[in-house]
Amino acid sequence: MESNLMPERLSAKKKGTFAFKTIADRLPTILTKVIDTTYQYRLKAAELYGEEGANDCKALAGHLSKLRNCLQTDKPLEEIGDGRDDEEMWNKVLREETETRDGVPPSAFTASWLYVECYMYRSVNEGIRKSQHLRDFDPFRNQKEQALETSRDALITLSLHLQETLKKGAANFESFSEVIQISLWGNKCDLSISAGVENSQKISPVEPLQRLRPYILVNHVEQVWKLLQSHSNKPLRLDIILDNAGFELFTDLCLADFMMSTSLVTSVHLHYKAMPWFVSDVTASDFHWTLKQLSDSEDKLLSSFGNKWRDYLKNGRWIVHDHPFWTTCHDFSEMKSVSPDLYQELTHSDLIFLKGDLNYRKLVGDREWSHTEPYERALGGFNPAPHCALRTLKADVVVGLQKGVDTKIEARNPEWMVSGEYAVIQFSAK
Repeated sequence: MESNLMPERLSAKKKGTFAFKTIADRLPTILTKVIDTTYQYRLKAAELYGEEGANDCKALAGHLSKLRNCLQTDKPLEEIGDGRDDEEMWNKVLREETETRDGVPPSAFTASWLYVECYMYRSVNEGIRKSQHLRDFDPFRNQKEQALETSRDALITLSLHLQETLKKGAANFESFSEVIQISLWGNKCDLSISAGVENSQKISPVEPLQRLRPYILVNHVEQVWKLLQSHSNKPLRLDIILDNAGFELFTDLCLADFMMSTSLVTSVHLHYKAMPWFVSDVTASDFHWTLKQLSDSEDKLLSSFGNKWRDYLKNGRWIVHDHPFWTTCHDFSEMKSVSPDLYQELTHSDLIFLKGDLNYRKLVGDREWSHTEPYERALGGFNPAPHCALRTLKADVVVGLQKGVDTKIEARNPEWMVSGEYAVIQFSAK
């Protein structure tokens, strides 16, 4: 049971909230697109696997249609049954939720928003996993790949800027702050928030930084810089918990390269999702496809960065990980008990960057916090190492603001918490 002292979790119980809009509108829209993608793929599946492949697509579409109906009609959520390693973890949560409701299973409009949204994506993967031939099928792949391809001009602009920055040699605070902000604003390119509608980077990611600075409501970049400088005489490990594929991933790789090339860190660990998640989240396939696309690019500079980053992987200076915890509904405050191996791994880090909205929601528990609630308290004890959240606001939760900031912004923009217009760079030392 959760403490009564904690604020309520965000949920679709309250009409008019972004959580309600997500459950009622955005999630069914996303599922409809996945169903359409599955039907379109059946011809390809038939070519590859014969009638069995086409039947797999029909079965998956049926599973997804049932899931969509379950959400829209507020039916009880059902246990996962696909045999993945995390199956029991998910079903344990469902049983516990049912017990707290006097035996009534949770449903889309009664359970917490975070749980329902994560459950939907996990159930999509359940349908894929149960198939005979579609186990590597990613219904979001084409959208993610297009998001990178349509951002080509911005990729070239940013690669030129990174090249010029690295030519200057050692990092200084200004160049560090700039590359952090580029990675931060890359988080605006989120396909789950646009329900899968194309949302690529069209303009230079460098030019607007000065104009965007006042929209960073909490900016702890100086504290992060001081941490790095205080440990400059020893090998440092950086971990980046990735968020979206496409342009945002490219900004994150530029950040990792900058940190490595300027000797701010000596190794980088990159963490991606173990299955397709929240439309545009990075999987292993997305990660390696992106590097290959860059390496094969006709643009010589993009190609050189792609080859450089693949070399980092080969020589072990960059290390990639996935872990089932990242695709659960658990807050990060539960990581130590639910996935102690991952928590222990992160204790070896000297600095963790956590990208994006979903990671932030899991950091602070996706609750109805006061906007002035101290960030450290909202973490609920999660702090395996010093960490920094880089997040543009696209959900009804934010903490650590100065008193009165929210009131002033809301007078100008009532949608300020969900528009992606505002951002935070929030640091917590161990």
